[in-house]
Amino acid sequence: MRGRDLLSIADLSPEELARVLETARALRQAKDRPLKDSGPQSLLTGKTLALVFEKPSLRTRVSFDVAMRQLGGDCMYLSPAEVGLGSREPVEDVARVLSRYVDCIAARTFAHATVEELARWAEVPVINALSDGEHPCQALADVLTIQEKKGRLAGLSLAFVGDGNNTARSLCLAAAMSGMEFRFASPEGHELPEATVARAQEFARASGGAVACLRDPREATKGADVVYTDVWASMGQEEESAARRQAFRGYQVDARIMSLAAAGAIFMHDLPAHRGEEVSAEVIEGPQSVVFDQAENRLHAQKAVLALILRQGSGQVLGEGD
Repeated sequence: MRGRDLLSIADLSPEELARVLETARALRQAKDRPLKDSGPQSLLTGKTLALVFEKPSLRTRVSFDVAMRQLGGDCMYLSPAEVGLGSREPVEDVARVLSRYVDCIAARTFAHATVEELARWAEVPVINALSDGEHPCQALADVLTIQEKKGRLAGLSLAFVGDGNNTARSLCLAAAMSGMEFRFASPEGHELPEATVARAQEFARASGGAVACLRDPREATKGADVVYTDVWASMGQEEESAARRQAFRGYQVDARIMSLAAAGAIFMHDLPAHRGEEVSAEVIEGPQSVVFDQAENRLHAQKAVLALILRQGSGQVLGEGD
């Protein structure tokens, strides 16, 4: 992964996905060890990450910033007003200028085409920190959380109830790549894109996983090991909120839906959550909810991505022989 872009989960091979998870676990375990010159606290010394955001953020901004600092590097946040991607300054100019200053760019954009254009023109790696197409960093944190809670990925069933948005797309690909059964339930008009499903099915055939697109959330969650939902209206879709609430009637993950899942099933949500809409308060605050462990794992998964992309003589720290 050294020096590579990460725009989609599909940019990773199954082996690389496993490597990210392994590295995330190793870095998490190493965090509290005594400081050593060769330890993770100096892994990215001298490296700088630029956060170029068109959208506001809590988890993404803080987790990337803290990740770089815990690995010994630096991070700078560039707000929409400061950069103005494509309006104040062309995307290709921003990419070429930042490439002269920083070692990596993490971009949080409205359009997936914007992050693709940044990657096309940048001479340093570009990480998709969220676009309307995918949210790969979230999916990495999600599968890391599932692996931690369940001890494995292959053979588990994951039910996603809701919209076929960027989070669902990346998670579908990651789950299929990992040998999981991914069941997706949505109302008409809110399905996963056909291209995403087709790619996920390719991964599933190779891994022994499966992908099923359904209408009935009860069918999707029956016997599931993991139940996942997300907001019905993503950022930038606020004007559609009323129509989407109507379309998603019956798709709330509540105690009744969770009772259909397997014994010991966990509930996941990438946050922010709208209690009383896509999830009931009793579920997200209940004993099956792992949403805050999941949020923490954004930090550990992104540390792994940064370490693997920007590594410099870090084989010993990451358990590598090179």
